[in-house]
Amino acid sequence: MTTGPHEVLPPVHVSTRDLVEALIRQDHTVDAGELYDAAPLLGMTDQQVRLCVKRLVAEGRFSHEGRGRRAVLRAIGETERGLEPDVEFVAHAIRQDAGLEPWDGVWHLVAFAVPETSRAARDALRTALVRLGGAPLQGGLYVSPNAWEPYVEEHADSLGLLGHLTFLTTTDLRRGGESDPAALARELWPLEEIADRHRRLEAVARPRLEWIHSRPELSGAEMVALAVELATEFTRAMEPDPLLPPELLPDPWPGVEARALVAGCWSQLRRRERAARAADPERQGPRLFRLYEFML
Repeated sequence: MTTGPHEVLPPVHVSTRDLVEALIRQDHTVDAGELYDAAPLLGMTDQQVRLCVKRLVAEGRFSHEGRGRRAVLRAIGETERGLEPDVEFVAHAIRQDAGLEPWDGVWHLVAFAVPETSRAARDALRTALVRLGGAPLQGGLYVSPNAWEPYVEEHADSLGLLGHLTFLTTTDLRRGGESDPAALARELWPLEEIADRHRRLEAVARPRLEWIHSRPELSGAEMVALAVELATEFTRAMEPDPLLPPELLPDPWPGVEARALVAGCWSQLRRRERAARAADPERQGPRLFRLYEFML
């Protein structure tokens, strides 16, 4: 093969670190041979891979055994602890797309007053609230249309701030003179920025689905490269997405089509990866292929 997917499809920036972490197998190891095979298909050089591996080992994120393409990396420390993805949130988005999570009209609010002596923890709490899909109404008061209380409690407890939080719900939220839920969503969340990320995901996934359909056979390295690109762009679109109910979003919402296209790609790649493992039962393959099965 003389060209990789990255040379004929819309490019996706994948860092060497992302590639290494994407190739972690079920036993928490990375096969260096798979790593060096996939790297050039993503525009990476062997030298970039070697330097990245050296950094990851120096940071205590991986251990390293062996040399060259026969080496084995093992996830340790923070890398091992962070292996499980937040699939619950993506599964929620899939159910929303299917109309299985209608909004009940309830707004969920969290208020906090944290002293300046705990400023770092307070800042970490604000970051966590936004990451969980909340939006600030005013200082120390955040809102979400989703029942986020268990996740907020977990983060606040880990920061030692749970006693500083107040939880409340309402079906009567007004900001200034605006009380229409969809209009409030437009004011509180950067919907156009979020939509643009999903449009970018669609622009990446659609030609890849067509490319996969056009090729009766894909090498193991090609499947890995495509899976890493899709997972990387999918994460970029989904992590900043507050997963607002469809009732609060413009119609059509680009996230619905983007996720459907990614699911189509994943279905094709998973089917071919299973066939490759059936032909070679000792083949482990990256756990990445199994992490997104809930989308199928």
